[in-house]
Amino acid sequence: MAKQTLATLLADPATDLTGKRVLVRADFNVPLNDQQEITDDTRIRAALPTLKALLQAGAKVIVMSHFGRPIKKDKETGELKITREGNSLAPVAVRLQELLGQRVVFARDCIGEPAETAVQGLGNGEIALLENVRFYPEEEANDPVFAQKLASLGDLYVNDAFGTAHRAHASTAGVTAYVQPAVAGYLVEKELQFLRGAIDSPSRPLAAIIGGSKVSSKIGVIEALLEKVDKLLLGGGMIFTFYQAQGLKTGNSLVETDKIELAQSLMDQAKAKGVELLLPVDVVVADAFSPGANAQTVPITGIPDGWMGLDIGPESVKVFQEALQGCQTVLWNGPMGVFEFDCFAAGTEAIARTLAELTQGGATTIIGGGDSVAAVEKVGLAAQMTHISTGGGASLELLEGRELPGIAALTDLPA
Repeated sequence: MAKQTLATLLADPATDLTGKRVLVRADFNVPLNDQQEITDDTRIRAALPTLKALLQAGAKVIVMSHFGRPIKKDKETGELKITREGNSLAPVAVRLQELLGQRVVFARDCIGEPAETAVQGLGNGEIALLENVRFYPEEEANDPVFAQKLASLGDLYVNDAFGTAHRAHASTAGVTAYVQPAVAGYLVEKELQFLRGAIDSPSRPLAAIIGGSKVSSKIGVIEALLEKVDKLLLGGGMIFTFYQAQGLKTGNSLVETDKIELAQSLMDQAKAKGVELLLPVDVVVADAFSPGANAQTVPITGIPDGWMGLDIGPESVKVFQEALQGCQTVLWNGPMGVFEFDCFAAGTEAIARTLAELTQGGATTIIGGGDSVAAVEKVGLAAQMTHISTGGGASLELLEGRELPGIAALTDLPA
């Protein structure tokens, strides 16, 4: 990396963090149920290596994060409305305390007297969690005054929130103008190593599996991957736009009619670049978008009128499995079907099991954030993948080759 990291900082014999106030941007945007209980603490656990290293170094650790989207604009008046109920980080403080095995001070605000009092009360090796930074519209506006208030709470800054690194917000980018050094935490460093490594210097053959409902949301990543991969496997709702480009009937399946020419162009690009582009050969179709719908498996040339494709079929799974055999690096982003409905999850689950087997065989398997992660976790195979990304949008933008503002703002390594 061309940026300073926590690892390089701690490896420097001149570094002494004892008593230093370290401001850490984490991504604690975790799901809650109706009882305000955390249903998946993966993102909290992902931040633990960085937090523990700082605490063991004797630092005073101040953690900030966003949570949900508490600010919405009133459609009639245009005024911003802040909903604090259900958007507090208080439940996260409780879970973080359990995971760390030590007290976590919870500040009822991220700036001002509550935050300052919480920080002033910290001893060496102690930790505080600030309230949701998105309770202030200045956060997403990257307001310099707000960023400066956050920065005043720390002596140095660590960004360990990869999931928000593609956002130029006050707590991810703006704050670095007022507190230095600004370094990447262990999680951010790991994400960059795996995702950039998979694209810039992969073990080959390199295969990418791209799914999801719409071509439009994956145009950038598909075009970027066509420059890098040996094989590109497509699944999910986007495949029907490609089928229409081939002149096939797709029934009531999801099709972006304004992207049909683009789909043809992508297939032409793959052919010109020598990239093996695979589409499913059969699909599971249903007569309604419902878990209780009538369903049948048909070849791609036999989708009935009035039916919609909701998963890839068993023959497609075999074709994909055969294509993946021998691949040394496999990147997966996007499910193969409507995996939220168990009856249309078989294709996605089969791909997850295939990747787990490839990992055991020595391949590097990277799950690139978003619904793919949820799918792998649903099957219980997350631990059997080489790397599970914590960032959906950030993963995609990195794979597209875009610069991430939260990373670009960090302190450069000395030349």
